[in-house]
Amino acid sequence: MEIRPITPRYAVSPQITVEDVPAIVDAGFVKVICNRPNTEVPVDMQSDAIGQAVRAAGLEYEILELTHQTMTPENVTRQRDLAENCTGPVLAYCASGTRCSVVWALGQCDRMSTDDILEATTKAGYALENLRPTLDQIRGSTD
Repeated sequence: MEIRPITPRYAVSPQITVEDVPAIVDAGFVKVICNRPNTEVPVDMQSDAIGQAVRAAGLEYEILELTHQTMTPENVTRQRDLAENCTGPVLAYCASGTRCSVVWALGQCDRMSTDDILEATTKAGYALENLRPTLDQIRGSTD
């Protein structure tokens, strides 16, 4: 498992397993968000199995399956709410961590400059420069 912090309170990761849960607890996370649809993974890595292990370890677990088609403004807002409405750091995961980074970036347009958003995702290992026009457009609509 590779945890990549984007902010002190929001980190992303490629697909996690049940065996990763103790390390997630040890890293201080209080919530895990699954952004990966069950149709992409075998049964032992689907949200029911991961969620059961995460909850058994005493953490919150939320599911918000994201695809290109479901990366809507409503789901961007929901992800931000899920990440912010808890008492500590959040780990979001998908196949590679990219979707979790994109949804975070889209949700920051009313708070951060496009350059700052892209700098944060780049430091985490996600080159989202192709998202710049969309971020600028969203930022323009929030000014």
